[in-house]
Parts: sequence; structure tokens; C-alpha cells
Amino acid sequence: MMNGKPLSIANTTSLLSRRIIDKRSAKPIQIMTHQILGYPDFKTNYEMIRLFAESGVDLVELQLPFSEPIADGPVFLRANQVSLENGTTTQQCMDFAKQVTKEFPELNFVFMTYYNVVVQYGIDRFISTCAENQIQGLIIPDAYPEESREFMEACAKYGVDPILLATPYTTKKRLDYLSEQTGGFLYCAARKGVTGSRTAFDQSTDEFLGRVREVAKIPVAVGFGIQSSEDVNFLQGKCDIAIIGTQLLNVLEQEGLSGVERVLKSLPTLK
Repeated sequence: MMNGKPLSIANTTSLLSRRIIDKRSAKPIQIMTHQILGYPDFKTNYEMIRLFAESGVDLVELQLPFSEPIADGPVFLRANQVSLENGTTTQQCMDFAKQVTKEFPELNFVFMTYYNVVVQYGIDRFISTCAENQIQGLIIPDAYPEESREFMEACAKYGVDPILLATPYTTKKRLDYLSEQTGGFLYCAARKGVTGSRTAFDQSTDEFLGRVREVAKIPVAVGFGIQSSEDVNFLQGKCDIAIIGTQLLNVLEQEGLSGVERVLKSLPTLK
């Protein structure tokens, strides 16, 4: 810590950043998918991840369920609740992560959850266990860097990237700050609100991502509302990673694994 402020850790030397940057010449845009652990069960989580690996997905966001997921829309909210009702624990999620990171080393895994989960497990213990289990980054929407010094310092200590979020309403000053503090990549929410609803990608999206690229010192990912190959095509050249979450969960519930495979095959940069 310097002058009472969190350590500035943004750089392109972390394993996650290097892997993303190394793929830029081969893939015009990379794909990150999402799994809520324990929903509908860990067996299905595993089969989805196996399918992601076979399809050429680049990154996978593993969400540890929480009772009040404030950044998540109704589809993810319900899945979080069902997972918790099924008895999913943080330790089960850690054990599952240890298994899949070992079995699918071609995928880059990050955790997504909320700060209460981290604090209850123990901040130092949580992040050190993530490092041991080859989790490369953490997306914790309510762990604001200026208010979460212990978290930020533990991430720097164990080499786990704290992945921060920006929105179209983030000011230039705030973007500068987030660019200095984030690790791995900067997560850009394509619109205000929560996950799940379709986003109208248009000139305002271009303008937002243009502002981000002016200051970003690290790869850029875009999520919230990506649902089709057309959305991914729109984002090519504007960011490094397109994040697809709710759409895949909807398809899984309606069509099963075969439907998910169909959607993945339709994406322009996958096999």
C-alpha cells in the first residue's frame, strides 16, 4: 500500500493478461462463458465446461452462488437461489475448480462472486486457495478497490488478478483509476442494469469502448446482453473478449447440452 491507497497492479505481465494478448493475432475476439456452480448440479457444470473446451472457448467464469447477487438479472438470481437450496458451499466450489483447472488447462478460469462470500471464507484464505487451484482472476462486483484494500493487497500477494468493472456511465477520471487497479482484463458492462436483458449494440457502445481503449492498459472484455453471433461480430475490433452468460443458461434449460453446442458452433471465432 502506498499513501493509504491500494496497490496499483494493472499490467500486462500476469498469466491471464499474457494469454489473452498472445491470442490476439490468432483470434479477432475471444469468448468467455459462464457457469453458476451447483446449478443445476456440478455434473452439468462439468459437462458444460467439457463442451466449452471442445468448442474452443477461451475463458470460463465460474460463479460461486450468493443469496443477493446484485449484479445479476432474474435468470441468474433464480439459479443462484436453487444452487444454494441444493446445499452448494464455497468449499465445494473450490474443490470443483481444482478439478476442472487441472483437467482443462487450455481454458482460463476466473471466479465471480460477491464480497460477503470472500469475507466469510477469509480474504487471505480465499485468494490463496484460488491461487493454489489455478484460478487466475476474481470478479467481485461489490469489492470496490478503494474500499477493499485487504482484498486488493491479497490479490497482489498471491498473483490472482482482481478484475474490475466499468459501465457506459463511468467517468474518464474513474476509467483512469480502474485501468490502474484492474488485473487480467477490464470488464465492461455494455449497458446499465443487471445481466440477462438483450443489449442494443450501437454507436453508443462504440463511443463507450472508444473511451475505454483510450485509457486501458490491459485487455478489455464486454458483457451484459451478448446473445448472438451478430453481437460478437459487432464487438470484433472493439474489445478482446465477448462474455456470454445468460443466453447459454437459457439454452441449456430449454434445449440441453445439444442446444449449447449449437450456439457455441454459431459463434464466429469458435470451432
